[in-house]
Amino acid sequence: MTIVYFAGLGSMGLGMALSCLRAGHQVYGYDPAPEQVASLVAAGGHALDPTSPMAQIAVSVVLNADQTRAALFGPEGLAARLAPGSVLISCATVAPAFAREMGAEARAMGLHYLDAPISGGSVKAAAGKLSIMASGCADAFAAAQPALDAMAATVFALGDQAGAGSAMKAVNQLLAGVHIAAMAEAMTFGMTQGITPDSFLRVISQCAGTSWMLENRAPHIVAGDYTPHSQVNIWPKDLGIVLEIARDAGFPAPITAAALGQYLAAADMGLGREDDAAVAKVYARAAGLSLPGEA
Repeated sequence: MTIVYFAGLGSMGLGMALSCLRAGHQVYGYDPAPEQVASLVAAGGHALDPTSPMAQIAVSVVLNADQTRAALFGPEGLAARLAPGSVLISCATVAPAFAREMGAEARAMGLHYLDAPISGGSVKAAAGKLSIMASGCADAFAAAQPALDAMAATVFALGDQAGAGSAMKAVNQLLAGVHIAAMAEAMTFGMTQGITPDSFLRVISQCAGTSWMLENRAPHIVAGDYTPHSQVNIWPKDLGIVLEIARDAGFPAPITAAALGQYLAAADMGLGREDDAAVAKVYARAAGLSLPGEA
């Protein structure tokens, strides 16, 4: 049995922690929201506190680079509570340069670091079926294997240095963010032509114009349910990272920039904490349309 720490028990982190529990590991977790910790405890896990036993694996599933640094290396960070040779698995979407910096800090403490961004959404997180884009030394992969086996259906080994996993996640997020915005634009464009959202979903999901994001997010719009599985607020951060990397590479990314503008507009409309499918409301309001569930 492996002891695993989790920092971050949101829609992704809680599912990942529960997957580790099902695999027979002893899981200790922390989240600023007490109800998330309570959900872990109710399932047989434990609240992470100063009395918790030392772990072999620590998984960080927080929002951004600042939170990652605090969760791993801050005054109450997980790194200080691991024995040498243990592994830090960092899952947030961050810039490759930041991942390399975190890897260096881990090595200085005698720890392994796995740059391991995740993809698949909350449903796959809960099922232990995520895709993980990982990079790190062979020892980091070996130390992380018990948790990886529990959390992922597929682990892509992308190199022996931190940063490669985050680079691939940036590519994925470029496509995912653009696909959600494109789905919202196409659906609301269809509404101007008398095509209802449910008809759009029924037909386009079976045609060449579909995407995983269309099939996953369009049902939220059809149902008028914007309970957040992935918030609008995620995308200004993630697409901002993509554009930062692109600028450093001297690479133009105009489609990414256009999609980012729509998420920023959604946030400005007060939709930041809604499901990211709510970006469709930007298009609908501009066109004077009412989406399902709206008056």
